[in-house]
Amino acid sequence: MSSTPPSPHPEPRPVRARRLPLAGVLRPGRPSDIWFKPASSVVVATALPNLTLLALGRLDLVMYTMAGTFCALYTHNLPYAARARVLAGVVAGMTASIAVALVTASLTSSAVVLVAVGALLAAEQKTLCYATRVGPPGHLIFTFISSASLFAPQSLGQVPGHLALTLAGGAVAWLVGMAPALVRPHGPERRATARALNAAAAYADARTEAARDDAAAPGAERARAAAAGAVHAAWQSLLATGARSAQARRALARLVVRAEEAVAVPEAADPDALRSWAAGLRGTGAVPRPRGAHPGEEEELLGVDGELAGPKVPLRRRLAPGSPLLPVALRTAVGCALAGYASLALGIGRPYWALVTAASLYQANVTLTWNRGVQRVVGNLIGVLAFAAIAPFAHLGHAELIVCCLALAFGAEALITRNYWLGSVCVTPMALLVTEFARFQQPGELILDRVVDTLVGAVLGVAAAVLVTNRRATDHMENAIAAAERAREAAEAGLAGAGPVEPARRRLAATLVELRAAADAAAGEWWQRALPEERVLAAERAGHRTLAATVRRLHGHGGENGQVPRPRAGAADAWEGARA
Repeated sequence: MSSTPPSPHPEPRPVRARRLPLAGVLRPGRPSDIWFKPASSVVVATALPNLTLLALGRLDLVMYTMAGTFCALYTHNLPYAARARVLAGVVAGMTASIAVALVTASLTSSAVVLVAVGALLAAEQKTLCYATRVGPPGHLIFTFISSASLFAPQSLGQVPGHLALTLAGGAVAWLVGMAPALVRPHGPERRATARALNAAAAYADARTEAARDDAAAPGAERARAAAAGAVHAAWQSLLATGARSAQARRALARLVVRAEEAVAVPEAADPDALRSWAAGLRGTGAVPRPRGAHPGEEEELLGVDGELAGPKVPLRRRLAPGSPLLPVALRTAVGCALAGYASLALGIGRPYWALVTAASLYQANVTLTWNRGVQRVVGNLIGVLAFAAIAPFAHLGHAELIVCCLALAFGAEALITRNYWLGSVCVTPMALLVTEFARFQQPGELILDRVVDTLVGAVLGVAAAVLVTNRRATDHMENAIAAAERAREAAEAGLAGAGPVEPARRRLAATLVELRAAADAAAGEWWQRALPEERVLAAERAGHRTLAATVRRLHGHGGENGQVPRPRAGAADAWEGARA
């Protein structure tokens, strides 16, 4: 059983400014393992309405269908039972945003009013996407489409027809998003489980390396946090599968149990077996089944079934006063308004570009917002050069224009998960080309406007993030520490026989993930009180020790004396390919 960390006295809390880094901001990372899914989905969903409008000679309506078809970028990480609901909600949210924008545009032509409405819409979209955890790409697509719609000439009589086009495009996006369920109905859950297994294997390797070399200890801590997060995400994915997938859920849950064991007892883990199980989840074949049920496994699986019927956290609680989302919402509203009005003052004809640039920057803290600002500027500046090269071909005809937009949409999704600036290289020329569906324009004028609006939006967007301080970030971290300690105490009570172990264990795992997220968010704020970093580290270590003890108890590791067993058999003998 883990020891209770000492209760430290309040630490001195001087306010200090943190450095905003440049090193590594533009370094490409590894692409998402499912980048091709949103990339191909948005191309298919967008091509169908675009080609239809081309045949009808009404490409001026592309913006309205595109508002719906771009919803195909969302929910690719969700199991299909949850995806059907969430993707329908995304389409409804997009339609509502477009409705507000179009009605506003039809009632007033005042750019001052339009910028104000655009800034408020952007803040609301950002907050709701964070609160509902919709994304990627989060609020940015909503803001891009609704802000452009605000500045499109409109009459009230046209609004119903344009909204019908958005809904039609959204219906196409929903069908495209759900279509893979016909071929691989449990693909998202299998991928989430495979990530958990691979992350657990990486942690086991990192612990082995740390045992040989003390310098590798920080890497092992990061690997443990990543593995705990991946296991938690896998459980959440399984909880979202729906009642009809009980058999598949249980088969995958057995593997998540093994990943959780490896995180709890890395010395006893077999990384080769974990990776072998993860590889076996590719495609549509049988789910690998580890040999022999472990003690407590059925309790674990029943715990998942029980949690499916449990109450959900209502949205209003996530948006209550004091929520960590509110400073981000305020930053978004202020930054977008400043950027839009500055663009107007400079006489730029498209202030929504500056507004969208500012809206795209806001992340969980100032440091991440700064990073995104640098990435946005670099990507957009290279993107306008790409537009200058592409424009002559795109201007050959509307068919060529459609081909360019589809290719750029695919390229954006292929690159953006490696680094945001790489995706912006494709997003920028695509956004410029979208303005030409109604009529071809002079490339030089579009390039100049885009460069100025990018610089204005990035500078004022980052300035708003710095000026609108989030002094409560440390408070949220303190609350997360307290929540983790309460969850650890409940889990220890369960180990002592004073309550059920399984619910307390799952609650502890969730609070540890939330604590790490809160600590990372607070660490990136610019003006901030001194952080209780030692308390965070102590709470994490104590929590993970208790979590390991609960996993040992449920799965029969170590017995009463806590001895760690020897590693299990190798990958070749660790599982049999029987369908669960």
